[in-house]
Amino acid sequence: MNEPFYHKIINSTAHRPIRDQLSGEVLDNPDLLPDLLHIAFDTTDKNHHKACWVLELVMEARIEWLAPHMDAFCNALSGYRQEGAIRSISKVCLFAVTRHRKVKLLENKHLEQITEACFDWLIDPEGKVAAKAYAMRALFIIGKNEDWIYPELQRILSEDSVKHTAAYKGAAKDILNKINTLQG
Repeated sequence: MNEPFYHKIINSTAHRPIRDQLSGEVLDNPDLLPDLLHIAFDTTDKNHHKACWVLELVMEARIEWLAPHMDAFCNALSGYRQEGAIRSISKVCLFAVTRHRKVKLLENKHLEQITEACFDWLIDPEGKVAAKAYAMRALFIIGKNEDWIYPELQRILSEDSVKHTAAYKGAAKDILNKINTLQG
């Protein structure tokens, strides 16, 4: 573990310039990626969510870097409980499934694990809207190749919209419209 980098992570904040600086360090020095992943995937580390914030930005720029670590990433999905981590990780899932549509990045087992995590985040009554929005978008993309996803996603979005904020309702309406257009 690169101790100076670890200390930068644990002393970081959610402010974008700080996350940009740390993600830039990883993008400039890919040897730091295993350390970042180790921190982000270790949900017992009280600062894992901070590493997830940085990981989100790194994966936005270089999602293909996750490919050799996909087993560890997908195995960690069910362990996230901290909202800041879930938000970032759900966005990484969206990046991964989006990229997978163009270039095979995921194996079937990874798609299954991502699908399960996204549905879990989507139906979590305590979950925040941002993570739910990324999860529903990821599920929409996965559903283009999995027939069973759209009926389940439609049911959840239709039933849960009345319980949520305007932001959730807007995202759900967008996804439902896209599904209806595809099924048209």
